[in-house]
Amino acid sequence: MKILFYAAKTYDRKSFDGIKGQFPEVEIDYIDHELEPRTAALAKGYDGICAFVSADVGAKTLEVLHDCGVKVVLMRCAGFNNVDVEKAKELGIIVKRVPGYSPESVAELAMGLALAVNRRLYKAYNKVRENDYTLKGLRGVNFYGKTAGIVGTGKIGAAMCRICRGFGMRVIAYDVYQNPALKDFVEYVTMDELLAQSDLISLHCPLMDSTFHMINLETIKKMKDGVILVNTSRGALVNTQELIEGIRLKKFLGVGLDVYEEETGNVYEDRSDEIMMHSVTARLLAFPNVMITSHQGFYTKEALEAIAETTLQNMMDAKEGKKTANDVC
Repeated sequence: MKILFYAAKTYDRKSFDGIKGQFPEVEIDYIDHELEPRTAALAKGYDGICAFVSADVGAKTLEVLHDCGVKVVLMRCAGFNNVDVEKAKELGIIVKRVPGYSPESVAELAMGLALAVNRRLYKAYNKVRENDYTLKGLRGVNFYGKTAGIVGTGKIGAAMCRICRGFGMRVIAYDVYQNPALKDFVEYVTMDELLAQSDLISLHCPLMDSTFHMINLETIKKMKDGVILVNTSRGALVNTQELIEGIRLKKFLGVGLDVYEEETGNVYEDRSDEIMMHSVTARLLAFPNVMITSHQGFYTKEALEAIAETTLQNMMDAKEGKKTANDVC
């Protein structure tokens, strides 16, 4: 079984090469190019392709892949909102993903972002590097005794609930499906109640029609003044333009984003020598209480190993026609 691996980074090659000995039937070729309609033609002669959340797996790409004889699309990530699922079904292409590679890797980054924007760690680091030891602009708040509102309590959200509990926080949550494993210390509330009561709001839900721009000016106005907002899930959960308006209204103590709407074209690329015209990201970075990272929630040793193993097992399952919880279609 031959797999063409798109947008391969050094760490991808290392993690997949480290595990592929367990899958002797699988042959992997790596290319640097991102998956899109033009590069999809490179997959001719391959049984499957491997893509990431930044890839274009829309209808046109899938048509080209189908014409090339590709039977399986392996998403080495949890999200699949960049996949035209209906088109894949129409073409008979199997799509599988990695829904639970390492919940703690993302949850720990979410808390790291919350701590960093609360205590202004990035600003403190730069001040001391310039021999400025004053405390101006560095005041935060205790998390102990505060309320954490977790939106989405799947594996990652549940891990974040446990972390917040460890900080001595009251933990409330909103989810359409309540996680019974959390009932002993998590109180499920309505979304409006979560917005009104939370000192820290962390987003851990998938991007769907019902969650698109769930954080907007209307919902921001329902939040406490001085709230901390963290998003390590999907950029489009937050209406960025209205988030900027909320920041200007001084609603937030801090905002930590590992994902954001404008990340496509930025993530995992070096654009340090470019002038980013009309960039929403640049506007966000101009605020002293905003911290943005480059979609790195998955980037731990343990998570990379789990992604590689699950992705290659997905290929084996697809070959055998085995249905699993990892199936998108």
